[in-house]
Amino acid sequence: QVQLVESGGGLVEPGGSLRLSCAASTSIFRIYTMTWYRQAPGKQRELVAGITDGGRTNYADSVKGRFTISRDNAKKTVYLQMNSLKPEDTAVYYCNLGLPTGKSLSWGQGTQVTVSS
Repeated sequence: QVQLVESGGGLVEPGGSLRLSCAASTSIFRIYTMTWYRQAPGKQRELVAGITDGGRTNYADSVKGRFTISRDNAKKTVYLQMNSLKPEDTAVYYCNLGLPTGKSLSWGQGTQVTVSS
């Protein structure tokens, strides 16, 4: 199974920025669809942003214009640049690796993002 390791979470004030990273252990990272999800306390896990093998992206309405997903296939890493953070962005953020068909193959362990003054 592919291992995913997230990093970059932390505590930030409202309006601040963070960049999350997710490094994959597979040598064929380039063929996979990568997606960021988040789960806030007491809520269901929700999709935040995704990027296909071809670089096509999609975002949740709540983060459009503030978050940017990108990937570096040479480094086998996907990023989530988060700007203009709000308290409602507080959650554990998870990285997911999957097929273009939508089948999920692997999850990261999660990284905590807390937006608070």
